[in-house]
Amino acid sequence: MTVLVDAGPSRLVLPPGFSERAAEPHSDAHAEACRLAASGEAEAATLVLSRRDDLVDLAVVLAPDEPLATARRAHFAGMVALANAVGVFGPPEIPVMFEWPGTLLFNGARLGGGRLGWPEACGEDEEPDWLVFSGMLLASKLAAGDPGHTPDSTALEEEGFGTDLRAPLVESFARHLTKTFEIWREDGFGHVAALYLAHLPRESGVRAAIEPEGDGRLTWPDGRVEHLPLRASLEAPDWRDPKTGGVRL
Repeated sequence: MTVLVDAGPSRLVLPPGFSERAAEPHSDAHAEACRLAASGEAEAATLVLSRRDDLVDLAVVLAPDEPLATARRAHFAGMVALANAVGVFGPPEIPVMFEWPGTLLFNGARLGGGRLGWPEACGEDEEPDWLVFSGMLLASKLAAGDPGHTPDSTALEEEGFGTDLRAPLVESFARHLTKTFEIWREDGFGHVAALYLAHLPRESGVRAAIEPEGDGRLTWPDGRVEHLPLRASLEAPDWRDPKTGGVRL
């Protein structure tokens, strides 16, 4: 999975090869990055940021080098990078956890999530021209009123994160994404899968795995197996509120 291309001028301190774009007003980073990638206006490692103050909303264009059916596993690399970036700035005693496949939990509540986009016309056995991984975190819930009315979600400002973290968090995500793809390239996807699965809570004795095409598998000690679909969950992310375009409160 390639993420290195021409670097452009940036206000952020990003790894070599990344360039920065701002999403159009009233557009989220995911939609903007998919539009730019589909039109050929953005190549791999273009990092798109939205302008919403209540969210950290980012998306990065990727250049897959395998068929779509397995290329979707890039989602797990993106989630690992997002979790690592959050972990750098959050209280160290509170772990970052996932709900399959893209919800990011902090202190037991929904902080945000990640999703993956791909060309609609691309077949499962075809190599897509692009992928887009996007991550979204609640920066503030002030506009939502009393936080007691939305206990299932939380925000960076509620959890002991420092102030003015938007740029450092995005920069950290880009560095961790680069590192995670290096691990994939050098050591194989199994190592990335292990990093992802370490954030997935499960009962004692339950074994978790990611199958070759990205679906999850949980195996109980008594032999019972549960399959966790990837594609359908990416097409309708549980953590996202389709009405607001933000994180579900």
